[in-house]
Amino acid sequence: MRMHMEHGGKGSDLLLLLHGMGATGAVWSPFCAEAGARWRGRWLAMDLPGHGSSDRQESYGIGQYAATVARAVLPHVDPAGRLVVLGHSLGGVIALALATGWFGVAPHSVFGAGIKVAWTDEELQRMESLAAQPAKRLPTKEEASQRYLKVAGLAGIAEAASPVTARGIARDADGWRLSMDPRGHGVGPPPMTELMALARCPVHLGRGDHDAMVTLEQLRALDPGAQGLGPHGHNVMVEAPARVWDWVASAA
Repeated sequence: MRMHMEHGGKGSDLLLLLHGMGATGAVWSPFCAEAGARWRGRWLAMDLPGHGSSDRQESYGIGQYAATVARAVLPHVDPAGRLVVLGHSLGGVIALALATGWFGVAPHSVFGAGIKVAWTDEELQRMESLAAQPAKRLPTKEEASQRYLKVAGLAGIAEAASPVTARGIARDADGWRLSMDPRGHGVGPPPMTELMALARCPVHLGRGDHDAMVTLEQLRALDPGAQGLGPHGHNVMVEAPARVWDWVASAA
C-alpha cells in the first residue's frame, strides 16, 4: 500500500517518528526542524495507514498498524545502524508493538509519549460509535481545518495554515472532511502490560505534565523511569520539541 513518508538526514542510524490518532506525520515538523543539530543519522516521519496521504487498510488493529509500518520502513533500515522509534499516543503503542520484534524490524530503543493507557467503557463505546460513522462533511476548508485542530489536540498550539496541520484534511465531491479513515477509531484499548513484557529492547515512556490523556503514575506503573516532559500538554513534540529531543538523547 502507498505510505506517505518524509525523511532527512544522513548516516546509518534511523529515527522513525509515528504520530497519534487523527493526526499526520506533519505534526513532527517542529521536531524535525531541529534534527540537523540534534540527531546524527536519518529521520523518517510517515502518515499512518488511514491518515493523511497514506492509503487506507482493511482493519486497524495494533498488529495491522505495526505490520504495515514495518513493511514501509524496512527498506530504509541500515543493518549497520540503529533503529530508534519515537511514537506519540497511538504511534507510541505501534512503536511498542514493533519493539516485540514480531514484525520484521528490531528497534534498538523505543520511546512512547502521551500514550493513553486507561480507558473507560464509555470512552470505548464512543470510539466504536465514531468508527461506525461516515466522515463528517464540512462546507469550507476553514471549518475542516478548525475541526482537525480540535480532533488532533492541536487547538491553541498550531495554526490552521501551519506545516503541523498539513494533510489533516481532504476534499471530495461532498465537501471537506478530515483525512483520517473513521474506522481507525475502532482500534481498541492498547494491551500495554503485554507489550511492555514482550519488548526486546529498552522502552521509555513519557508525557507532558499537563497531558489530560494519561498520568505520570499510570506510566510509571509500566515504566518506573517514565519521564515528565515539562509544563506541556498532549502534543508535547509540537509545544516543546527541544524537550523531547533532550529525552531521546538521554536514553537513545
